[in-house]
Amino acid sequence: MSETRHAPGSLDGIWLGLDLGTQSARCVAVDGTGQLLAAASRPLTGSRDGVRHEQDPEVWWSALSAACREALDGLDTRRIRGLAIDGTSGTILLADAAGRPLTPGLMYDDGRAADQAVTVNEVGGATWRELGYRSMQPSWALPKLRWLLDHEPAASGAGVRLLHQVDLITWRLAGHQVAADASHALKTGYDLVEERWPHQVMAELGVPEGLLPEVVRPGSALGTVCAEAAEATGIPEGTTLVAGMTDGCAAQIGAGALEPGAWNSVLGTTLVLKGSSAHLVRDPAGVVYCHRGPGENWLPGGASSSGAGVLSQLFHGENLDVLTEQAAALDPDAVAYPLVSTGGERFPFRAPEAEPFILGEVPTRAAEFHAHLLGVACLERLCFDYLDHLGAPVDGPLTLTGGGARNRYWSGLRAEVLGRPVRLPEQAEGAIGMAVLAATSSGAGVQEAAAAMVRIGAEIHPSPARTARYLPVYLRFIDELTRRGWLDQTVADHARRRAAQ
Repeated sequence: MSETRHAPGSLDGIWLGLDLGTQSARCVAVDGTGQLLAAASRPLTGSRDGVRHEQDPEVWWSALSAACREALDGLDTRRIRGLAIDGTSGTILLADAAGRPLTPGLMYDDGRAADQAVTVNEVGGATWRELGYRSMQPSWALPKLRWLLDHEPAASGAGVRLLHQVDLITWRLAGHQVAADASHALKTGYDLVEERWPHQVMAELGVPEGLLPEVVRPGSALGTVCAEAAEATGIPEGTTLVAGMTDGCAAQIGAGALEPGAWNSVLGTTLVLKGSSAHLVRDPAGVVYCHRGPGENWLPGGASSSGAGVLSQLFHGENLDVLTEQAAALDPDAVAYPLVSTGGERFPFRAPEAEPFILGEVPTRAAEFHAHLLGVACLERLCFDYLDHLGAPVDGPLTLTGGGARNRYWSGLRAEVLGRPVRLPEQAEGAIGMAVLAATSSGAGVQEAAAAMVRIGAEIHPSPARTARYLPVYLRFIDELTRRGWLDQTVADHARRRAAQ
């Protein structure tokens, strides 16, 4: 049978994006123009016990295989050319030399490794500061790896391997172990500047060299799909397997926020910002850290503990569409600090003691609702002021994604408070981003692939008068955060200077 040949850089064909989230495994098939041809998902469940959160790694493979089979049923699979996969950041397991799981998957938010995190930061603190994130949290992969080495008898066996969540899947797809991507390896301590494991730090922590995988940049070719995986998934044997990224970075690619200064603001339960920079952005406070992009760019970002989750907490069971309509008609200037977490704030400032508050009168449910919409917008503006304070480029295109972006009034309000246009992609999800990344195996650059495949559904331009109307509200908001001792005065002063420009 003759092989179809494609011109270098041609996006012709079908590209697959695979996504392992917390609650589902998903497969999408996208063509070179960004048209979504098919999609399917399967649920994932885990177990929680206090700070512990685990999933069965074998379920990742079975769920993803089933999602692939459904999505590809009826497609001309001869046109499938490549795939990439994203997973949750910091999720790890141990496997034997044949790739069989020896432990459960310790999930991205598993916090059991508090003691190990102290040791990891004592030993590796200088390296973590050089890499721009200052310290590791207990939920990061390296403290959890140290926990597994301390508590799992299987960890001392011959040929044991550390696998990030997606590494198990790429092993199954290729039929043998392949390199991990640098995006998932970040929270395991991989040095993104030197592009190697920090050997001395690992030795002092007692992490055996043979435990750690080889690492390559996202977008690198890892191999091809083997016959056994083709049978299980329906993906044709020989399909190119491309190194992916974590779920947050995957969503950023799916939004097309890749040129220096471009940002993707994901408003879900919490607010997450991901951007692109030509240089590594270092944060002395450790609330912003950088991934390395598929190309030469760095991808700085931060995840807040505030966001749209406050609406489900405070307005559960109420009609949010009606509340939005009523709030828009009132247009009050009361503003709430929309903290979701009981553990304090983590971006754009770190304040474990932070708690919600409201400034101004909220005599009705609609007024209270509007105060929280406005609070998210003010916090989002403060995030950008903080990023600018760190020297990150922030003046490029801004896309809004996540569940909160579906509320058109709220998106407009955010644009007005920010004083900048915002874009709303038609399809913005991690799996789409991985299809874009897979398409770089054609020889196209990631920005070129995203320009062709990411479709913008709408663009909102704010009214300068409306931006001026909300400026005093924003300044009152940052004054209150400063008065409470959560926001550093130098950051507040920087925000005020930007507001005066």
